Amino acid sequence: MTAPAEESPAATGNDRSAATRARLMEAAVTAFAERGFHATTTRDIASAAGMSPAALYVHHRSKEELLYLISRDGHQKTLDLVRESLTQDGTPTERLATMMRRFAEQHANGHTTARVVNFELAALDPEHLAEVMAMRHEMDTLVRGVIEDGVAGGEFHVESPRLAAAAVLSLGIDVSRWYHEGGPGKPDEISAGYAEFALRIVGA
Repeated sequence: MTAPAEESPAATGNDRSAATRARLMEAAVTAFAERGFHATTTRDIASAAGMSPAALYVHHRSKEELLYLISRDGHQKTLDLVRESLTQDGTPTERLATMMRRFAEQHANGHTTARVVNFELAALDPEHLAEVMAMRHEMDTLVRGVIEDGVAGGEFHVESPRLAAAAVLSLGIDVSRWYHEGGPGKPDEISAGYAEFALRIVGA
């Protein structure tokens, strides 16, 4: 039997640093959701993470950088979900319903993070905002594309696929604004209802 390899000091340090950054991001999500970005201080974030205010700057350049990382990661996960749902086999009706179920459920289960990701965009620096808006534009393009496919095939009946796509995405995003544990409906129940609402929007 060979002895287990010893963990190198560099690897241990990297793991510890990653864990610290993750703790700071989690604390920032909670603080931004409770107070809003502008009313949250770096001291609030550091305190919630159990650190000194100076420790935050060891891992992040600014409060805005934390918001950017939260927003970028949140949008990337949602974009991946939309891509996977809308590029799979199936009719436009099936693909749109699948996307909306997953989209609404994600925004219910991760409602705290989703509120920060979607409703604090104005606080991002211009270059960070442009990166995030590019992901949102791709989501809109994908949803509009499946609606256009449905219209062309006679499954959907809507005059403006562009407006319909905006309405469908806005509907799902809004789940994060009102949903809370113990509130009306469980995430899987909400997601099923929202899939039906999305199909009504496009006149399926």
